Amino acid sequence: MTIAELIITLIKIGFVLFVILTGVAYYTFAERKIGGWIQDRVGPNRAGPWGILQPLADGVKFLFKEDVIPHHVDKPLYVLAPALAMIPALITFAVVPFGSRITLFGHKIPLQIADVNIGLLYIFAIASLGIYGIVLAGWSSNNKYSLLGALRASAQMISYELSLGLSIVGVLMVFGTLRLNQIVFHQGAMLEWFPYLPRWGVFVQPLGFLIFLIAAFAETNRIPFDLPEGEAEIVAGYHTEYGSMKFAFFFMAEYANMITSSAVIATLFFGGWQVPYLNLQAFSPLIIAIIHIASFTVKTLFFAFLFIWVRWTIPRFRYDQLMGLGWKVMLPLALLNILITGLIYVVKYA
Repeated sequence: MTIAELIITLIKIGFVLFVILTGVAYYTFAERKIGGWIQDRVGPNRAGPWGILQPLADGVKFLFKEDVIPHHVDKPLYVLAPALAMIPALITFAVVPFGSRITLFGHKIPLQIADVNIGLLYIFAIASLGIYGIVLAGWSSNNKYSLLGALRASAQMISYELSLGLSIVGVLMVFGTLRLNQIVFHQGAMLEWFPYLPRWGVFVQPLGFLIFLIAAFAETNRIPFDLPEGEAEIVAGYHTEYGSMKFAFFFMAEYANMITSSAVIATLFFGGWQVPYLNLQAFSPLIIAIIHIASFTVKTLFFAFLFIWVRWTIPRFRYDQLMGLGWKVMLPLALLNILITGLIYVVKYA
């Protein structure tokens, strides 16, 4: 790697980190504001015009709160757990393409931090590490409610990560690659059997999309799958003993995971940065890059909004319902989707 390539990569890392962390801050604001609208109340409206400085006020509050470490905890693991939850949430985005490429100062710059040939495997490998932070937080807290939350989180992850992984096997069979940029590129064509629709993953793998979407809610511990935190049963679950910035790290990790999940759904099933029906040849390369980034951003924001909408609309499952859905419904449907996709390709190419 040349010095110029290293500098470009570092700039892209800084840009993505800035966008994700800023997005996390205003995602919390959007959740509180949209939740207020759904429940016919105002939401944050004191800090700044329309309450837009509320995330800044929350951040200052977390920074200046006293950092109390209870005497009964396992201190090294207690301190390490929030970082283990936060770091995977931030680095998972590294392989997600947020645009095609842009030419600046004679350099063709792909709008993606790392275009690796095992991009999808990287996402699943790194995303699955976040559970270690939750489990260690529950165990090191020496609190029965925290431990119950951690056990619930680990069981939920095992149950739904199987379905999550199997749901994208059909996508791999259709597009034939693990490289996310290539998956987006293949979605730029039109469907063979209905040329009026783009060849997006949602149209070639509708059942896979539905399974992936539901499993993504479970993997991010969001309502109706927020059993690891279930306030009505186990206080606050795995982060009961946490406060100050340690609690903020868990909080930020959840929202960063939702942003990444929204981006991955947009990439795999909704064409990523592709813009169907629009002829971009008349535009300059810079304008095309901006349109691609805007397209990816709008799709990601829609699914980020969907996380909020569902949270304020659907009640929490009972734990037996959650496990039953994962093992008795989601897993068989994921296997059925692989079987149907395989049969279609056998018949098509026989």
